[in-house]
Amino acid sequence: MPVLEPAEWQQWIKRFSEAHLLQHGQWGALKAFFGWQPVQLTAGGSGALVLFRQLPLGFSLGYIPKGPLGEDWTVLWPELDALCRQRRAVFLKVEPDAWGEDYLQTEQLRAAGFRPSAHSLQPPRTVVLDISGDEDEILAAMKQKTRYNIRLAERKEVVVRPSHDLETFTRMMAVTGERDDFGVHTPDYYRRAYELFHPAGLCELLIAYYQDQPLAGLMVFAAGKRAWYLYGASSNRERNRMPAYLIQWEAIRWAKARGCTSYDLWGVPDADEDMLEAGFMEQEDGLWGVYRFKRGFGGEVRRAAGAWDRVYRPGLYLAYRTMMARRGGE
Repeated sequence: MPVLEPAEWQQWIKRFSEAHLLQHGQWGALKAFFGWQPVQLTAGGSGALVLFRQLPLGFSLGYIPKGPLGEDWTVLWPELDALCRQRRAVFLKVEPDAWGEDYLQTEQLRAAGFRPSAHSLQPPRTVVLDISGDEDEILAAMKQKTRYNIRLAERKEVVVRPSHDLETFTRMMAVTGERDDFGVHTPDYYRRAYELFHPAGLCELLIAYYQDQPLAGLMVFAAGKRAWYLYGASSNRERNRMPAYLIQWEAIRWAKARGCTSYDLWGVPDADEDMLEAGFMEQEDGLWGVYRFKRGFGGEVRRAAGAWDRVYRPGLYLAYRTMMARRGGE
């Protein structure tokens, strides 16, 4: 079975300049610290970083985030099947690096025996900014109020700097989670992410300050021509200075300076744009407040091709679907 070591995978993946961040070896290494077992597998000209999660009684589930890589996955499926059976996987979940309208990739999955699943591990819907133009063009695509808030933060003496201060960032993450009522990772998760991605030039931690007082933090990632805003936080101090707007703008500028042409704001409510626009002023729960903020930066609301499952143990898979239905995920 053509399984690569992490260092070999990092060399192999270089042939795919636009490989998604979640297929890079650093993502597998990060997840290995938190209960997943990464395996890097190739066949022919295709390959995938596969994550396995242990289940009771020696079973597991397999997961390919934003992959596989390569154009023709036909040769890859038998190798993946063998790997999954070796790991006693109940099923293999694939979330391809594709948008909903990408017929070619979804048909490859359907032809290989995958079935659509309502349960995605990554946010199914997002806002993607086109940052291929100059800074004036990027700003012009934003809502007027967002441009105003960026300039207001500058006038109110907010400054944004790269930082290694993970302690301050994780403290603000805890404050943000409590204030806005959403789950956050442990401090160790953010520290590991930074330590893995930053030395490779794939990540930057930005902190916004007013008179050396930290007000907001943001961890931005980039690979190839794409950048992703994955983690952001703010304190409860000086919020009238609009630090969250300026730090987002500086993250966009960082991505553009690296040669990125798109910037993924990573996660909004999974609803059609008409519904998002009709409801964002009234709804506060979940990601609605996040959408209110992110929409101001312009961009296009897009939905991923979603999750697809390949089932190896139908009885246990049915139990999984029943459990997810009770949780509202299937």
